[in-house]
Amino acid sequence: TPAYICVTPAHGVMDCYHDPSLKTIFNHSGMTTPDGMAIVWLLKLYGHKHVSRVYGPDLMLAACEAGLEKGWRHFFYGGNPGVADRLAERLTDLFPAINIAGTYSPPFRPLSLDEEKQVTENIRAAKADIVWVGLSTPKQELWMSQFVDRLAVPVLVGVGAAFDFLSGTKKQAPRWVQRTGLEWLFRLLSEPQRLWRRYIQYPKFAILSLAQLLGFLNYSEEED
Repeated sequence: TPAYICVTPAHGVMDCYHDPSLKTIFNHSGMTTPDGMAIVWLLKLYGHKHVSRVYGPDLMLAACEAGLEKGWRHFFYGGNPGVADRLAERLTDLFPAINIAGTYSPPFRPLSLDEEKQVTENIRAAKADIVWVGLSTPKQELWMSQFVDRLAVPVLVGVGAAFDFLSGTKKQAPRWVQRTGLEWLFRLLSEPQRLWRRYIQYPKFAILSLAQLLGFLNYSEEED
């Protein structure tokens, strides 16, 4: 059964908090994983000691390597113009035997019906095993939920800025910054005008999480 995977940072959780329809999309994913140390630490406080971060760029590299022997075909959907192509080139340098089925960088607007049809046909014709989607949250989750049953692809994975990082378009935070949970600050300082609205939600995320831990708030675990 085709499915999509949501690789989810704290601002993705807050987007769901503010938008019940988006929450439903996350709840109907094949898998939702924690991409952010704040969520990892929170899950550990709830007793899930095995949890670790699922970081989009690392996930892509691991899947590309694992797919070499299996012959997995990868399709890259997203990024600014040219980014998906540069990503394909970088990954081919790392994994010469990688099987790249295609790339597409959509325009910064909703696709027309004709464009939707063409994209669908192109991806179906590519016979991809994985479609990697780099549109940022929540755009990528909305797109995956809309197209998951139309592409004849086993799995779609939303990895956000992984396209930019692995293509060399943007600089990744050092590992020590990632481990300390300060990657959000590194990215905010790198792109303040674009990202401040995203990260301004983090204090509220911390307050709501603390209130839930202390028993003042309770959120239903039932799937919408």
